[in-house]
Order: sequence, then C-alpha cells, then structure tokens
Amino acid sequence: MRPWINYHHLLYFKTIALEGGIANAAKKLRLGQPTLSTQLKQFETTLGHALFDRSKRQLQLTEAGRLVLGYATEIFKLGDEMLDALSDRHVAAKLQVQVGVADAVPKHITLELFHHAQAKQECVVSLAEGHTNELLRELRAHRIDLVLSNDPPHASEGGGIYAKNIARMPVLVVGAKKYASLKSGFPASLNQQPLIMPAIQTKLRHAIDHYFKLNDITPNIVAEVQDTSLQKLMAAHGDGLIVLAAPAATELIGSRALVEIGTLPDVYDELWLFAGKRRLENPIAAKLMKEFRVRS
Repeated sequence: MRPWINYHHLLYFKTIALEGGIANAAKKLRLGQPTLSTQLKQFETTLGHALFDRSKRQLQLTEAGRLVLGYATEIFKLGDEMLDALSDRHVAAKLQVQVGVADAVPKHITLELFHHAQAKQECVVSLAEGHTNELLRELRAHRIDLVLSNDPPHASEGGGIYAKNIARMPVLVVGAKKYASLKSGFPASLNQQPLIMPAIQTKLRHAIDHYFKLNDITPNIVAEVQDTSLQKLMAAHGDGLIVLAAPAATELIGSRALVEIGTLPDVYDELWLFAGKRRLENPIAAKLMKEFRVRS
C-alpha cells in the first residue's frame, strides 16, 4: 500500500527548508520546536528518505530533500492558483517559467525562446546563465524548468532528463573588413591567421579542431571565449576571426559589422532543449519543449 502524504507535514518541511532551520520555521508556523521536529521525522518516515543532513551545524537538504522541495513548491503554487480561480480574481498571478541558458548560446536564440514563450501565454520568463553541467543539476533538483544548451545529451544523464534537438546550423568564418582578402583561397587562407575560438570543452570547438586537422590548417589562436557576444565584440575590433552559427553571422554581415570569409563544410553548431521528467509539468515549459525550434 502506498503511503498517504500528510500535506501539513509537506508544508512544515517546506517552511523548514526555506527558513533555514526548525527554530525559524517554528516561529513562522507558531508551533513548538519539539512538535515541529517530531512532525518532520514522521514525514521522513512516511517517505522513507532523510530530507535533511543533520551531521552539520545547520540543516542542509539532502538530494531527496531538494527533490521534495521542488515538488512542494509546485504543489503549493498550484493551490494558490486554484484559490485564485475559485474566487474569480480579476488579477491572476502570471505563470512563471525558469530557463537555464548555457554561456555559449547566442543571445538572439535566448531572445527567440523568450518571444515564443510570450506568444504562447502571458508569463514571466526567468533566465539564468551558467555552465551546462551546473544547469542540469538545477534541472534535476526541479529548481529550473528548462535548460537551453549547445552541448548534446550524454548517456550519463540518466532517465530523469530528456532532450530535444532544436537547431542544426552551418557555421561561417567572419571577421573585420581588413580580413576580406582571406575569401580568396578559403579555407587554406586561414592558415596562421588570428582566430578567436569557442571554449575548448564545447562540441563546436571539437568540430572546428577536427576540420582544421583534416585539412592541415593551423590557425593562430589568440583567444578562447565562451560568450558569443564577447566573440562578436572582439571580431568587430579586428582582434581576429570568429566562427559563428549562420543565423548570428548573417545578422552581423547584414549590418556590415563584419564580413563573411567562408563557410566551413560539414561543421555544424547544434542547440538542445532539456527538460526534467516531472509529474507536475510547468505548462509553458511543456509547450516550449513540444513546439520550439530555432528559425533557420
């Protein structure tokens, strides 16, 4: 027989987690500390998992605790929405979707995702940048709803996360006007030319390195930059050539900020959207996961 969740216990646990300890939570809930501590232990017994690590001076959430806190937040948020709907309030709270964006994702792609979310339903889109591995940990803990990344899914991700390929874009080499002569003899003309490369750990960087090795091209690497906005700025200053996905490069070429040197054959930049498997899905996140693709 499956255990029955006592939602008072769930509220007590959520309050303890957010208030940082039993003493502060007891004050907020107007309960005695011994009573609250007993209720928490009963809840942990029901779930069969320790929710806090008690070996340190302050209570810290265990992995199971972080998971339960994510669900508790969604459950009580849904409860608030239900009360709003039943009372027919004129000012309903906007839905919120939290998206983690990898550092190397071009800003115009993030903007496109934001516009798509707004077109689906009036909502608040919370965007946070970081490394893909860190963002996926947040996704597993249900602290964010989606991750937008240029890193492909790995077998080690396990069954708790699923991914969707949202773009496969050819890449162009672009630079300031002083490099326009390199169009002649491309790609061999890149040999010993200053190049601002993507970060070493990215899939795009591996593809570029592989292409150069196959074609006996040895560029003069002057910088390795994760942020595509900084890459563009450095290229506009004439610091070196950059390799960009076609949509971003075309925009810069059209504005005459940079000139196209050439396209790298068989080299592509891919983008992925990750979501965690949850029983209570964020409706905006679910729509984005189902429908969003980068416009070519």
